[in-house]
Amino acid sequence: MKFDLHTHHERCGHADGQIRDYIEAAIQSGLDVIGISDHSPYFASDEDQPFPKITMAKSQFDDYVNEVLNLKKEYEGRIDVLLGVESDFFPQHADIYANVYKNYPFDYIIGSVHQSGGVSIFNKNRWKRLNREQQIEHKEEYYDLIQQSARSGMFQILGHIDAMKAYYPAFSDLPTPKVEETLKVIAENQLAIEINTSGKTKDVGGWYPSDSMLEMALHYGVDVTFGSDAHVPSRVSDEFELVRKRLLEIGFKHWVYFKQKQKQVVSL
Repeated sequence: MKFDLHTHHERCGHADGQIRDYIEAAIQSGLDVIGISDHSPYFASDEDQPFPKITMAKSQFDDYVNEVLNLKKEYEGRIDVLLGVESDFFPQHADIYANVYKNYPFDYIIGSVHQSGGVSIFNKNRWKRLNREQQIEHKEEYYDLIQQSARSGMFQILGHIDAMKAYYPAFSDLPTPKVEETLKVIAENQLAIEINTSGKTKDVGGWYPSDSMLEMALHYGVDVTFGSDAHVPSRVSDEFELVRKRLLEIGFKHWVYFKQKQKQVVSL
């Protein structure tokens, strides 16, 4: 059983291709399940699309959902198409997002922290002129947000939980107990984390999260899933087999995906 739960398409403004292109790529890759999970609109904004190069417009959301549901029917019997969304997490706006999502038949929702301290986690400049103590404070603020997202009850999966290292690889070496504490919180709230292979497209290379975090996840009983975070169809299922092999080496016996928000356990 092969699956990929994290894919995007052109509505978000920074990915290429139509949803159909990602489904066709999944079939070519031999996947049994493909999840469509484009970036959520900024639902708390008064503007329809305040950041057109980051997320889709609020006015596009119904069309997005309906297109996925129609393609699910069209491809039935060839591949299982799942309706997902990658949701931003803003604690002050969580209720707004939750009230929107309850109106749609999502198979799963990925909760991802993309901003910390009001700055993108991918902003290289945030690390300049910070001493080590301040860098650790930035890291701990990020993991505080991930803990809040885990406790929110909005998500089945947490996305790329160490992606702040993308353009600052030294992030992984900043010591703090917050990382292990966060994995405990994720376990307590029975969420899955994704192994996200898009880190290879950033300065850090490799995957999110690090092997050390996956080892802690195994220790605390956190389920894992797979997401390429493809922004071009050619990256669908990218390094799936390598991830599967590495998880076996670490000691995992299974991974999961979600359908109608119910956990589906797949042997490695």
